[in-house]
Amino acid sequence: MASNSFKLSLILLLTIFINSEAELDQLKETRMTLYFQDWSGGPNATVLQITDHQNGPLSFTKFGSMFVTDDPITEAYDKNSAEIARAQGIYVTSALDGTISHVLISIIFTNEEYKGTTLEIQGASPQFERVREVAVVGGTGKFRLARGYATFETIHFNLAVHYVIIQCNVTVLHY
Repeated sequence: MASNSFKLSLILLLTIFINSEAELDQLKETRMTLYFQDWSGGPNATVLQITDHQNGPLSFTKFGSMFVTDDPITEAYDKNSAEIARAQGIYVTSALDGTISHVLISIIFTNEEYKGTTLEIQGASPQFERVREVAVVGGTGKFRLARGYATFETIHFNLAVHYVIIQCNVTVLHY
């Protein structure tokens, strides 16, 4: 009797293991374009300098400058289009000559399809390149175990009102 119970337990355990492995083998690729609505000044700023804070313009090119961000992410270029996520994290000017910013950003989805799901972005971002590429190093929820890359491209810049739109193209593999 005990050996039948052991055999049944072993079969059940192997079935669970095989099904779990099968799910992990089904990698999916997701591509999306997101629009970061970035305000670096004014009463509703979404980017703030947290080192050497002065009342003047932000110093993105000064080595050691650190910024915190909580940008709304929209589904389209227009700032009034539906918000689908938030970009929360930090940027640090990490090159002595001010040309590289190190980016640590969590994209936290707020829309119905991905609500609560995150993508984790990290990497060196050459600030003055037209297109900057960084790594997607992880994710949660529907993007659990994500890996891939994201590109950032500044597609609108209005210095007078401190407003920038950054197009972010993301390609991730996930389970």
